[in-house]
Amino acid sequence: MTPKHVDVLVIGAGGSGLAAAVSCGEQGFETLVLESCRQPGGTTGIAVGSFTAAETSHQQVAGIVDSAEQHAIDLARFAPDEIEQKNNPVSREFFSRHSADTLDWLESHGLRFVGPVAEPPNKQPRMHNVIPGAKAYIARLQLAARKQGVVIQTQATASKLLIEEGRVVGAEYRNHLGQTQQVLTHVGVILATGDYANNQELIRRFKGGGYECIEGINPHAQGLGHILAEQAGAKLLNMDVTYGPELRFVATAKRPFQQWLPATGPLAAIQSWLARRLPDWIFRKLIKRLLVTWQHPEAALFHDGCILVNQQGLRFCDERSEKERNIGVSIQSDRQAYILMSAVQIAQYSQWPHFISTAPDIAYAYVDDYLRLRPDICHQAITLEQIATHYRLPLAQLQQTAAGAFGQATNGPWVMLGPVKSYFTTTEGGAKINEHFQVVNEEDDLIDGLFAVGQCGLNGMVLWSHGCHIAWAMTSGRLVGRALRTLADQTTDRKKREVPNSTSR
Repeated sequence: MTPKHVDVLVIGAGGSGLAAAVSCGEQGFETLVLESCRQPGGTTGIAVGSFTAAETSHQQVAGIVDSAEQHAIDLARFAPDEIEQKNNPVSREFFSRHSADTLDWLESHGLRFVGPVAEPPNKQPRMHNVIPGAKAYIARLQLAARKQGVVIQTQATASKLLIEEGRVVGAEYRNHLGQTQQVLTHVGVILATGDYANNQELIRRFKGGGYECIEGINPHAQGLGHILAEQAGAKLLNMDVTYGPELRFVATAKRPFQQWLPATGPLAAIQSWLARRLPDWIFRKLIKRLLVTWQHPEAALFHDGCILVNQQGLRFCDERSEKERNIGVSIQSDRQAYILMSAVQIAQYSQWPHFISTAPDIAYAYVDDYLRLRPDICHQAITLEQIATHYRLPLAQLQQTAAGAFGQATNGPWVMLGPVKSYFTTTEGGAKINEHFQVVNEEDDLIDGLFAVGQCGLNGMVLWSHGCHIAWAMTSGRLVGRALRTLADQTTDRKKREVPNSTSR
């Protein structure tokens, strides 16, 4: 086979990969992107699209005084203590310092944001929401990449890194026809394939058994970059740390409303202008619609008496145990279950402070919101017979289960929510990297020619709040092109200095 030759190869065309490709193009590198799916997007493309940062121009316009240092401090308040103690504080402070500049960079490429809005325990509003949604990152960055001459090849799956004398010099991949091809690089290979939330083998190896039947939110999150990095000898950090598993309602069959909105062109500019001028009450309604589509049901539901039943009408776990309910749902024959609420819980979860799902301090979704906005997964009835008929559950078993769970309180109304499935939302493990995004091996030596960004290059960071994973994907992608330019220039200068010496000898 005749290999292709480029300056930089980016493996993965999600948010971090596209940002890296644009950045490399801006630095004058001939860049090729390999994407295993039919189209770019990755997990970024299916997310809500929040971008969390401090010291932004949006904060300044709103009169918000903030600092990157305080943002780094606040980030330590999100994860449970046993997770937070695994965090790399130096890397998270680095991320906090550079994220505001990344927001400006994204806006220079046509992306538009509204906000910032609050997300406790952040002390200041820092969450910026992209208009109209996360697909805008993918659309705008693809346009920017094309302008820089970047080639994006889809249905191209990297199978191994090519290594010569300890240096990564390219990669081998399979194209859409199943043919094996090679790419050789002059500068480096960037791993940008996202997380490994849907790779049960990696989850089992690093997190332990019992989770083999739990899927990732993104079915394509197979951890290819982590596998390639490990094969090259990379040191992987925090591979046991996952966001989830957690129960989530199955996605609606309809495209969410924001997916219909244009991400580019004149109409996108108009909607951006309108979005920045929306009254808060309209903005909260829009966020509430996203809530019932994306957010997980609160664990408090089960501590307040709601139960999980399977397709046979059986209660199969202690719902109050997070691990037990998630694994329990995942091992059902159809890997899903339903949440049953009696009249007591319906009344309780119809008003503050009890909500089914939330984006804290922004919007809260109650029983009526789910009945109105997600009739595909929420049904109310006077009798259990009506519930059983609607969900095709065996009535006698459902009645027996309800009687055992709710005692004498078996009069209607009833609400059933579901199906719910157990998912890993994302994973926090990644390769160890230095300040230039160069991957480090088990002996803490650099793997020459190999770089990692986004979820592949978390470097031990724990990013537990909303909007941080996308912010890191974009920030690391933006900075890696500049890092490669610095390293390439240093190599050129060193070679120039070596020429006279070799001549004199």
